Amino acid sequence: MSVLTLKLAGPLQSWGASARFARRTTESAPTKSGVIGLLAAAQGRDRTADLTDLAALRFAVRVDQPGTRVRDFQTAHHFDSDKAMPVSDRFYLADAVFVAAVQGDDALLTDLHRALRRPVYLPFLGRRSCPPAEPVDLDVHHGDDMLGVLAREHWHASDWFQARHRDESLVRLEVVVEADSGDATRDQPLSFAPSHRRYGLRTVRTETVHIPNPRARRLRPRRGPTRPDHDPTTLFEGDD
Repeated sequence: MSVLTLKLAGPLQSWGASARFARRTTESAPTKSGVIGLLAAAQGRDRTADLTDLAALRFAVRVDQPGTRVRDFQTAHHFDSDKAMPVSDRFYLADAVFVAAVQGDDALLTDLHRALRRPVYLPFLGRRSCPPAEPVDLDVHHGDDMLGVLAREHWHASDWFQARHRDESLVRLEVVVEADSGDATRDQPLSFAPSHRRYGLRTVRTETVHIPNPRARRLRPRRGPTRPDHDPTTLFEGDD
């Protein structure tokens, strides 16, 4: 088994697990269905394509920078009839950074990594209006454990956010990992077909990892007293 890691960072992200009708909420971290959709798009899969192999991947996400939840009030008119559409509330995460990981067959993950570097359809962070700020692919870790990979991956938070924690040599980061038992969430992708999207239940648990802080304040060694560069008694030399 191997692990593929992705960096999910951008001005805005929105990961809806139960968003419906005019109120489009976002979870506090990327969803498995959203990341699997990103991977399927990179490979060029149609929305009606079989997702069995991708859905079988084990999923986890590390919160490097939680971001701020923001609300957007939107109005729209129908393109053909110009009829006013229902007013909607859209929620986003601003300035958030996550490291997502999927674990599974080495050949599949290697192909997914290749697709992320040359995607058929451009990736987005939950919604088409949320492009990533930089390439999402990080690396494939062959024959490795997912939680161990996330515990070793360096901290990807923004410089200004890391500077806020400069008094901490190790930062404590939350990891939401797919598990055999834990809290249930309806986030297991079964079909992305527009006519009938389907999701199943999966269980997750929360872990924590401690990552070295590259911007930790370095304590300077305390210096002892030093002798002055000159001797004031030299002023009296030569006087009778």
